[in-house]
Amino acid sequence: MRHQNGIKHMSLFYSKDCSPYLIGHADVGYLSDPHKARSQIGYVFICGGTAISWRYTKQSIVATSSNYAEIIVVHEASRECVWLRSMINLIREKCGVKYDNLHTILCRDNSAYIAHLKGGFINGDRTKHILSKLFCIHEIQKNDDINVQQIRSTDNVTDLFTKSSSITTFKKMLHKIEMQRSRMFSLGELIRIVLFFPYEVLSH
Repeated sequence: MRHQNGIKHMSLFYSKDCSPYLIGHADVGYLSDPHKARSQIGYVFICGGTAISWRYTKQSIVATSSNYAEIIVVHEASRECVWLRSMINLIREKCGVKYDNLHTILCRDNSAYIAHLKGGFINGDRTKHILSKLFCIHEIQKNDDINVQQIRSTDNVTDLFTKSSSITTFKKMLHKIEMQRSRMFSLGELIRIVLFFPYEVLSH
C-alpha cells in the first residue's frame, strides 16, 4: 500500500527525442514466499528511455536453488524480448522507418549466471535436472538477438518489484524508467494534444 500511495500521482513519460533501442532488465527474489517455496520474478523492458513492458509474478514451479530461479526468470524475460523485438520491427517496417536490427541488451546482476551462460549450462550436477527448454536463451544469444550483460545490482531497475529499497534508490529507479509526477493540463492543451500531436509525430 505504501508503494501504491507513493506513485499514484505519477505516470510514464514518453518523449519523441530519445534512443530507439530496446533494453531489458530481469531479477528474481529467491524464496520470497518461504511457505510455498516460491520465488518472485520480475522484468522490465525499456524502449526510448521509458518502460514499455514489465511483469512481476510468482514462479509457477519450485526452484531448488537460486541458480535455478535465475534461469527461469531469464527464460521468461527472453520470451518477452523476442516478442517485443518482432512487434517493434514490424511497426517500423509498416511505417517505413529505417532501423538497425541490433541485439537487445538484457541486464542481469548475477555474475554466477553470466558465467554459466558463457560456459554452457548443462555441465554438472547443479543444472542437469533443469528442463532443457529453459536453456533456449543460449541459442537466442548465439543468434545475436539478445546479449545478456552484467550490471551492478544498484542499476537493475527490476529491483522496484523484487526488493525493498531505500527512498533514494526507489526514486532513482523511477527516474530510470521515466516515471514522473503527472501534471494537470488546461483545456487548450488537451485539445492541442488530441488534435495536433499525431500530425506532429508523423511529420518527424
